[in-house]
Amino acid sequence: MSNEQMDKQEEQKRIYTIGMEIQQKIDSLSQHVKKVSSDAFEIRKTFWDDVKVNMDGQDDIDETFFSIKQQAELLLERERSQNQLDRQIKTLNRLKHSPYFGRVDFKEMGESLQESIYIGITSFLDKENENFLIYDWRAPISSLYYDYPPGEARYTTPEGIIEGEMTLKRQFIIRNSELQGMFDTGVTIGDQMLQEVLGNSANTQMKSIVATIQKEQNQIIRNEKSKLLIVQGVAGSGKTSAALQRIAYLLYRYRGILSSQNIMLFSPNPLFNSYVATVLPELGEENMQQTTFQEYLNHRAGRALKLEDPFTQLEYLLNTKESCEYESRVRSIQLKSTIQFKDIIDSYLQLLSTEGFLFRDIKLRSKSLITKEQLSEKFYSFDTNISIPNRIQLLQEWIVKELKKRKKLEKRKDWVKEEIQFLEKEDYADAFKKLQGEKRFKDDTFDDFAQEEGILSEVVVSRYFKPIIKRVRAFGFIHYLGMYIQLFGEKMLDKMNVPFPESWDDIRQLSIDQLNSSEISYEDATPFVYFKDKIEGRKTHSSIRHLFIDEAQDYSPFQLAYLKQLFPNSKMTLLGDINQGIYMHSHKEDAMAVNGLEEDEKETIVLTRSYRSTRPIVEYTKTLLKDGHHIEAFNRDGEEPTLTVVKEEHLIPSIIEKVKELKRKGHETIAVICKTAAESYKVFTEISENLPIRLMEKGTVTFESGPIIIPSYLAKGIEFDAVIIYNTSAYGKDSERRLFYTACTRAMHELHLYSTE
Repeated sequence: MSNEQMDKQEEQKRIYTIGMEIQQKIDSLSQHVKKVSSDAFEIRKTFWDDVKVNMDGQDDIDETFFSIKQQAELLLERERSQNQLDRQIKTLNRLKHSPYFGRVDFKEMGESLQESIYIGITSFLDKENENFLIYDWRAPISSLYYDYPPGEARYTTPEGIIEGEMTLKRQFIIRNSELQGMFDTGVTIGDQMLQEVLGNSANTQMKSIVATIQKEQNQIIRNEKSKLLIVQGVAGSGKTSAALQRIAYLLYRYRGILSSQNIMLFSPNPLFNSYVATVLPELGEENMQQTTFQEYLNHRAGRALKLEDPFTQLEYLLNTKESCEYESRVRSIQLKSTIQFKDIIDSYLQLLSTEGFLFRDIKLRSKSLITKEQLSEKFYSFDTNISIPNRIQLLQEWIVKELKKRKKLEKRKDWVKEEIQFLEKEDYADAFKKLQGEKRFKDDTFDDFAQEEGILSEVVVSRYFKPIIKRVRAFGFIHYLGMYIQLFGEKMLDKMNVPFPESWDDIRQLSIDQLNSSEISYEDATPFVYFKDKIEGRKTHSSIRHLFIDEAQDYSPFQLAYLKQLFPNSKMTLLGDINQGIYMHSHKEDAMAVNGLEEDEKETIVLTRSYRSTRPIVEYTKTLLKDGHHIEAFNRDGEEPTLTVVKEEHLIPSIIEKVKELKRKGHETIAVICKTAAESYKVFTEISENLPIRLMEKGTVTFESGPIIIPSYLAKGIEFDAVIIYNTSAYGKDSERRLFYTACTRAMHELHLYSTE
């Protein structure tokens, strides 16, 4: 028997032994879960039996409250323990079938014995809890596996750097407790393992493949010092996967200090949220807070205003022929994405401190209680050294006091007596109970009706004043939109101490026309919300410690500056590819630029190797870029991309046949990618008559297997077994080259282009 065969036998024997120990641990935890679950059930069942309820005096009330609180905390502790144990069992069940994926033998400097370190998705100790049988991939010592070949090696711990020699680096492919592959390798994760992982079908959800993390990705994952980490990675280089594993690493590294609630991810669209939802749970961690930038803007703007989303803006630019209006909008988009426009707004806010602030009348039944002129006079009566947000707060308090005075006056008016007649029976009953409770009914009094009428008047007036006060507390008395429109008025030009671009007149008129319509355009959305926040003095998100922004090349300098202000205590990780910047404001020279940081606080990691697609697909897609020569293809063979030129009437039938062929080959995720949403809908109506297929739209929140039709910009960040590009001749402008590149790079195994020209 050869040494290799003997090694395999020994490794297989260890896998069986570890599997049995994991099963014993699962059995032990399961028994514990039963007990904790039984305790929780018993506490719920006897909750009120164990609580002493006594409401006679204040001391009795306090004792009752304390007793309820004590029981609730006991129940919460049991439920928390049960959830934690359930998560442990779930992770161990995954570990049992594939306990680890790597091994390094390491001899620390000055030590005579070497240690065999087995690396998996979580740590596992022996029965005595003294020795690690498996190390978590995030443990400091595990970085040896990702960063070094056999030879001199080191790893960093909180106590310092540990140096020594790595004598062996081995990779495993283990399925259902069976050793299916074993490779001794150098610095990079072996091609055999990557081939196996990358050769599989794409899934409707991103998978955590910690076994195949490369050295550059490991630098991203374990970076702790940079306030701003920029990851510039080509399509398919593993940016998003590395970011999610970075989140898992941070939660492991700072356990007890950092929780998933201290981390936020901005993703490109709701569909992407669903796509990445399982990665962290697979690694035994809770998902971080997750949203899209558009959802965040909608939340900050409030329900009263409708904001255009970036996809609608993009649809306009892709579908509109060039004209004077088109050119004006392009200039408007480009200006409003810059720091220069942020400076214009800041200058305007300084001007509003002394003049021009606009308010709304506060009305009751269509009549003004407090006019906008009165509000303006009161606002400007405050000391100008007080900031706008603080003056607004003072004004808000004054308004509430004034409304309470007006409320008392309104109770005596005739309209209130008329409204009393239309009250419900329940209102009368409540008034009667209130009088009884206050013991205001007496045998020798004759004003019971007057007292009842007073209470009912309070009911009527309160119903009118309650929503008014609620709107005041929500700053409804401020005319935000009017002031934002006023920014573009001619009167402002001379009064603001900032330079305006030459094209300002065109931009100004277009902006006024757009803002007077039913919604705020996407280019105005961030500036408007920023303007609104500066007036209100909105509180920042100080609890967020790490902010992750995916597809960061699509964020403008203004948007990134706004996010930096909103998350002042947060380290930022920006993930993007300038070659996939598909929006009009995506300028190559300032993509992913964040101002206000020292050079030593920033770090940029560049990933040039693409793992998603086969070599033939990567070799083709890199030719679409002017500087695509720097992109490296992973050595995975596959079919050459195809281009089929057909007459327009044959385009749909040809694509239907190709989808059927790809399904016969066993591909699970097949995407027909169209340029726009309008084109996607047209193609869907034609194809769906002959073939089961689903349409993915901007509101789609789940991603399922099977053939789909999707607009090019919604496919960002997602991968498919096979991609069909519908009518490549539609991508005629040079500005659409990156959109076409983005669509083509979604393909893992097959790429087929169809064109009518």
